[in-house]
Amino acid sequence: IRDSVDQYKYIWVFSVENMRNTYLKTVRSEWKTSRFFFGRTKVMAKALGTTPEEEHKENLHQLAEQLLGHVGLLFTNSDPEEVREYFTNYIESDYARSGITATSTFVVPAGPVHRGEDVFPHNMEPQLRSLGMPTVLKNGIITLNNDYRVCKEGQTLTSEQAQLLKLFLVQMADFHVTLKCYYENGQIHRA
Repeated sequence: IRDSVDQYKYIWVFSVENMRNTYLKTVRSEWKTSRFFFGRTKVMAKALGTTPEEEHKENLHQLAEQLLGHVGLLFTNSDPEEVREYFTNYIESDYARSGITATSTFVVPAGPVHRGEDVFPHNMEPQLRSLGMPTVLKNGIITLNNDYRVCKEGQTLTSEQAQLLKLFLVQMADFHVTLKCYYENGQIHRA
């Protein structure tokens, strides 16, 4: 981290929503000339310096104070406007995991159970039932006698609900990077 402080003009503090390694790898490959550090905040803060006496460069201890929660550091020579534009526009949709808040209500209508345009294969019926759906097999077709609400908007998803949403190809999680602030020439700027 200290080598990067000397090598790069800007140091950004960022957080990641709905962390996925595959998307973070994509971001890293698109920013090959920059360095990303993602790990224990206390270790990163210590490398920057947590007091004026310990800091590697002027006012870096103020940046270290911003390292709270699940955050990382981006070291770059790219202009702040370019960094803002890229990360504002970089959003990848993915399947929600348990513990995430549902972004919409999802209801499976009564009748034959479909995934997209296709009817679910009959051998999926035990799995759907084990995830809480009151399904029955009628002539080899998975069927619901009544509408079934998988989740309600604003509700925290359980692992069963997250699995059902994935089976129905419903994506409710967005991977995106939120820029908090950046350091340049001894000054901290809001993102």
